[in-house]
Amino acid sequence: MSKIVLKAGKERSLYRLHPWVFSGAIAKIKGDVQEGDVVQVYNSDDEYLATGHYQIGSIAVRVLTFKEEEIDYNFWVERIRQAYLTRVAIGLATNPNNNVYRLVHGEGDDLSGLVIDYYAGVAVVQFHSVGMYKVREEITKALLEVMEIARTSEQKALILRQIQRAEVMGDKLIAIYDKSEGTLPFKAGLNPKNDYLYGHTDNFTAIENGLKFNVDWLEGQKTGFFVDQRENRRLLEQYAHNKNVLNMFCYTGGFSFYAMRGGAKLVHSVDASARAIELTNQNVELNFPGDTRHEAFVEDAFKFLDKSHNKYDLIILDPPAFAKHQNVLDNAIQGYKKLNRKGIEVVKPGGLIFTFSCSQVMTKDLFRQTVFTAAAHTGRKVKILHQLTQPADHPISIYHPEGEYLKGLVLYVE
Repeated sequence: MSKIVLKAGKERSLYRLHPWVFSGAIAKIKGDVQEGDVVQVYNSDDEYLATGHYQIGSIAVRVLTFKEEEIDYNFWVERIRQAYLTRVAIGLATNPNNNVYRLVHGEGDDLSGLVIDYYAGVAVVQFHSVGMYKVREEITKALLEVMEIARTSEQKALILRQIQRAEVMGDKLIAIYDKSEGTLPFKAGLNPKNDYLYGHTDNFTAIENGLKFNVDWLEGQKTGFFVDQRENRRLLEQYAHNKNVLNMFCYTGGFSFYAMRGGAKLVHSVDASARAIELTNQNVELNFPGDTRHEAFVEDAFKFLDKSHNKYDLIILDPPAFAKHQNVLDNAIQGYKKLNRKGIEVVKPGGLIFTFSCSQVMTKDLFRQTVFTAAAHTGRKVKILHQLTQPADHPISIYHPEGEYLKGLVLYVE
């Protein structure tokens, strides 16, 4: 196995169990290492620190373990099993009113470079590193084993005891879909294709908190649905009664049909994508067939807000990430500032705004400061009612604060 030796003093982050080794920390590489290879990391005194996947870029090693252990099939089974048991412990994997959740959340589940979302029997996988992509067959087999397909009765009895006889999700796992075309580095030359790794299905309907929605994992953004807003959608439902609601950047309409269940007087959904509006209308019809309270519009967000003064009691601002990299953060700040200023200007007196940023490089303090600046420019009185984040199935490793990517505020505007 190839060996990565760090510069003196650069091992401190690994002593704090941070799961990334940056390229600037490396003194030398011993062995013929290729991108995606498993490597061991040592300090300048030749003491073992960690094992992980090597990659070309700013992050040179994604740490998998801080123990000297084999990264083999059993390793993947155990890590996925622990991730699943976490979802059982928080009441998601065995909830009859919910068959969608994030099963594996990268560093939050000690599986850097891997994301798996579960939708009503389908595991949608995204590989974010070459190393994870190279072991996709082992990951697929490990998923099947953990989910109770191709397991022995003895193993099944063991896991059943561990989850206190909860229903095993694997009895319902009918397909595994790889959606990694847009998540792997182009220069790696892997030419990944989105396709089924196991099974197949024509059922794209799932249930979240008792509401139905169609998931487009074939063509949709991310894995097909933004699972990370589940708890924030449920909070919005509590505030929607008898309100006129505007859902900007609606995508598949999640906030819209939660608002409708919450008793909203009317709900308008807006997105620049015609496909997103099509999905929103389908999802509303699934839950509220023929309900005339909802209307959807294909339009630019700022143009729509320009003609929305004093029309809405509750506005959702949940745009795509304005900044995916540090070098465009300044532009992103201006974008969030402009958007929130416009939302605060147009909402009715006594209205609410649910505003979000999913940009990892935008910290929660910086996002709050940006919204403060936007509010100050409007001259209106604004109070923060809630500070929001990602749900429990998107865990944040205490050693990896960068994993806290979703930030949100609920504002009351006088």
